[in-house]
Amino acid sequence: MENKYRAKIVGVGMYLPEKIVTNKCLETTVDTNDEWIKSRTGIEERRVVEDDLACSDLGAKAALKAMERAKVTPEDIDLIIVATLTGDMVWPSTACLIQEKIGAYKAAAYDLSAGCTGFIYGLTTATQFIETGYYKNVLVIGAEVMSKIVNWDDRNTCILFGDGAGAVVLQPSQDSSGILANYLGSDGRGAHLLKQPAGGSSLPPSYQTIDDKMHTIHMNGNEVFKFAVRVMGEASLKVLEMAGVKKEEVDLFIPHQANIRIVEAATKRLNLSPERVVVNLNKYGNMSSASIPVALNEAYENNRICAGQKVLLVGFGAGLTWGATLIQW
Repeated sequence: MENKYRAKIVGVGMYLPEKIVTNKCLETTVDTNDEWIKSRTGIEERRVVEDDLACSDLGAKAALKAMERAKVTPEDIDLIIVATLTGDMVWPSTACLIQEKIGAYKAAAYDLSAGCTGFIYGLTTATQFIETGYYKNVLVIGAEVMSKIVNWDDRNTCILFGDGAGAVVLQPSQDSSGILANYLGSDGRGAHLLKQPAGGSSLPPSYQTIDDKMHTIHMNGNEVFKFAVRVMGEASLKVLEMAGVKKEEVDLFIPHQANIRIVEAATKRLNLSPERVVVNLNKYGNMSSASIPVALNEAYENNRICAGQKVLLVGFGAGLTWGATLIQW
């Protein structure tokens, strides 16, 4: 059955902390150097929040910007979906905390956890509400303060992550523009490859878990890299197939910003020229669920997206999860 509505992004926004931590800064704390980090990841610097800022603070600022551009008021918002790994607390949801900060008291609100793929999962979920006509204004936010769960003594992970937030407002489309297709995937057999082991019911907080740094990011970098290189290309091709669109028709490619070598492998798989690929990981590192919406916002602000263009978003993350979204802008 053909959908009555198509979901359309009508506003984008982002917020980034002011504090910048360069590779040179990290040279003073762990056994690494600027050239080694850049050659293996493409990252030169990342943003880090001040101690008194939490995930909801970043998410609320990004949301308000997206709402401003969408020309909607807090009272217009029907649903708030927040994709995050680093919420203010285990519960209540960060979505409810953001709801209070932006004054969207008529909205339903909940968090969604899908690792770095969280924003794609959020977009896909929001799409269903719009397409069925259940909601008219859905706010999707990807917000992370990864710096607060990074082990700053682990040179393999502390170099990778940064903080930030991005947001979009979705509404029913009045024309042919909007989200053409979404594709999601997961494989829990790889859950052990990327995780924050303690803090939940499996390993509740204790002196031992704190001493063992079990509340920080633990990652099997080699295995995650191999998975990402494979799945980014596969997810991209799958969503294009679902939409009946050829890869030659993609005008702009916005991949998850984790590692330049992963981005380059996906770009090669799609036969895309560099000018059709958005890369900002050199400035921000891996912001998990915030990476894609921040890159989308920057592409919009830099006039890299025009009406009628086909924009492909793709990500991967803990879970293991992956997903892609194809948009006609």
